[in-house]
Amino acid sequence: MKTILAAVNAKYIHSNLAVYSLRAYAKDYLSETKIAEYTINQQIDEILMDLYREQPELLCFSCYIWNLDYVEELVREIKKILPETIIWLGGPEVSYDAKEVLLRLPEVTGVMKGEGEETFAALLDFYHGKTERLDETAGITFRKEDGEIRENTWREVMDLSLVPFVYEDLSLFEHKIIYYETSRGCPFRCSYCLSSVDKCLRFRDLDLVKRELQYFLDQKVPQVKFVDRTFNCRHGHAKEIWKYLLEHDNGITNFHFEVSADLLDEEELELISRMRPGLIQLEIGVQSTNPDTIREIKRTMNFERLSEVVKRIKTMGNTHQHLDLIAGLPYEGYESFGQSFDDVYGLMPDQLQLGFLKVLKGSYMQEHAEEYGLVYKGKPPYEVLGTSWLSYGEIAQLKKIEEMVEIYYNSGQFANTLRFLVKEFASPFRMYEKLSGYYEEKGLFGRSHTRTARYEILLDFIGENVKGKTEFYRELLVYDLYLRENIKSRPEFAGESLADKEFLKAFYDREEKEPVYLKSYEKADSRKLRKMTHIEVFEFQVDRDMEPGKTVLLFDYQNRNPLNYEAAVFRIGEKEE
Repeated sequence: MKTILAAVNAKYIHSNLAVYSLRAYAKDYLSETKIAEYTINQQIDEILMDLYREQPELLCFSCYIWNLDYVEELVREIKKILPETIIWLGGPEVSYDAKEVLLRLPEVTGVMKGEGEETFAALLDFYHGKTERLDETAGITFRKEDGEIRENTWREVMDLSLVPFVYEDLSLFEHKIIYYETSRGCPFRCSYCLSSVDKCLRFRDLDLVKRELQYFLDQKVPQVKFVDRTFNCRHGHAKEIWKYLLEHDNGITNFHFEVSADLLDEEELELISRMRPGLIQLEIGVQSTNPDTIREIKRTMNFERLSEVVKRIKTMGNTHQHLDLIAGLPYEGYESFGQSFDDVYGLMPDQLQLGFLKVLKGSYMQEHAEEYGLVYKGKPPYEVLGTSWLSYGEIAQLKKIEEMVEIYYNSGQFANTLRFLVKEFASPFRMYEKLSGYYEEKGLFGRSHTRTARYEILLDFIGENVKGKTEFYRELLVYDLYLRENIKSRPEFAGESLADKEFLKAFYDREEKEPVYLKSYEKADSRKLRKMTHIEVFEFQVDRDMEPGKTVLLFDYQNRNPLNYEAAVFRIGEKEE
């Protein structure tokens, strides 16, 4: 029976771990089961034609908040051109209201609820005639031949060590993000998250995990993203994995983990301190610093301890940290969210993500929506529109602030400028609020701006809001620009270069003959040295907290910081007249 597992991913194709696990677990039917991956950016007709060419007898879709509308449209259309094809759905977006899904989509035969590996294998047994009835198959809701919808019991959670490793043939995953799983479930009960519904936390066997990690290391995979909801919830498990990565580091592969920073103990922090810059990166969910909010959403988080840990890891200089906030939670109004923003911004993470509450089906938050005055979109991703504490107008304002944070903070292109600029305002939140107002006033939202234009816009904003310091900030912006960008066409806002041609020629001639600063460029002529570097003369000591005094800096783009991609910088003395 020809079976297609269809994955319609968000924006870009990644390795959809769920569907690959389903196929691998149904090992008796590998030759007849194919995975078809698409993105929501593709035209419906393109996918329809592709599926029609395949002529599947059984077609299964994996459903999430980002693709449900798209999948439903596909299902309605595919049944018109392939009326005999049997269609099943699975995934978190259809598991908790399976009967309603089947009533809404008469084209669909059934829904696989929850974990799907064993359920999918059981379905294939049925359609291949090895079993006679679906009535006793756990983990499904299905439409019987007479049209009656039958809700079977949920399947017992499986031993995670039995889930097959799906990456033996990495050629199937070229140019895709690699996802990996060593635990399922979560020990916490955060009310906005579906992981709280799965009460059974289980772990993959560590010996098995180490063998699989070694495979990734041997194959020099660029990045592996762990999908474990709280990777460090079992200290022994986390430490064994981090020790293994530290001892077997290949110098290339990066591993991404979601952790609770306040749970990291001294041994874990010591392990992190010894890691190669870029070996691991951490995603840390803060969500809010309002104690009433944290208590109401049933989240376990000690922000004081979290702050200590984040600051300590930052001083190590080897680990990228991504911190999250969620707008729209109970008891979190606009001013409270601004305080949460300032609290987290003060930790200076490498990235600060402003997310907006998604009221997920089956979650505690959905059950208590009326109590919280929650208004949210009727279609996926069910994003919050307002609460008893936060109006839609305030959410709209936070959306604009979010865009400013993405452009100016998370890009990493304005780090030194922002370090000083936020001090000119009552708080970081007020600075980004003011900047978003400037964008709105000047009609800058919704337009495509070049990178250099972003610098010019920020300088104009500073000119209007910070009096008497335009030259001070212009130099900071030039410094930030050349830290990241090896541009040879000097932008207008940077003004005339103070480095004269004779000075530049003398420096590069010396470096070509007897290198002092550019020793990594073996036998390079001055033309190549110029191509891969930049020299800038500053009136302030931009690399030393803007102390007074002229300085000359060399930016080396062949040698960059692996965490923030900034060029190596050398002081090469005063400008020679």
